[in-house]
Amino acid sequence: MALKLSPTMEEYLEAIYKLQNEFGMAKTTSLAKNLGVALGSVTNTVRKLKRLNLITHISYKGVKLTGRGEKAALSVVRRHRLSERLLTDLLGMDWDKVHEDACMLEHSISEDVASLIERSLNHPETCPHGNPVPSQEGKVFEDESLKPLTEIKPKEKFIIVKITEENPDLLRYLKQHHITPKAYAKIQELIPPDNSISIKADDEVHYITQQLASKIWVKKL
Repeated sequence: MALKLSPTMEEYLEAIYKLQNEFGMAKTTSLAKNLGVALGSVTNTVRKLKRLNLITHISYKGVKLTGRGEKAALSVVRRHRLSERLLTDLLGMDWDKVHEDACMLEHSISEDVASLIERSLNHPETCPHGNPVPSQEGKVFEDESLKPLTEIKPKEKFIIVKITEENPDLLRYLKQHHITPKAYAKIQELIPPDNSISIKADDEVHYITQQLASKIWVKKL
């Protein structure tokens, strides 16, 4: 029998998956900030997920998904990213507005519906922000050659592949400045004292912080 999880538990698994991918482990304080909930709520839900053998918890370090937990998390991520494609590709919604609606849809649709969406959209490989859509079997293709923009040197050219942050204001800013997946660009220079990045995209030069640059993943040309 398929594991039945509440929307709250699915949100936690999705958040843990993303934090684990970025930092190797999800700290409870990071989960609280990411989900906008109190630390006490995180503690209670973490206990429930641990009882279901979906996560392991290491005191003072954080939590990690078990094999069972990763499978459940990838199912949520798959439904979320396909929902985003449905909203942008079929309904014409802007890429900076789809996240919240996709969060609601992901808990409402079954895997059968997700597969129908995938087929009707001609099997999209990524969400609108360039992040890979997991397969029905729970496989994720990640290009190992991708690097965060923070690791690119001045004068190096690259193509933008994915944006790992889905904050609406940030996405709106990036779109306004043509810093989007499939765009070609290069770093002009690093600006002291904080090494802000001068980036040229679509023949325009823009300045972004190191923090924002860490959310932009690119492929060197």
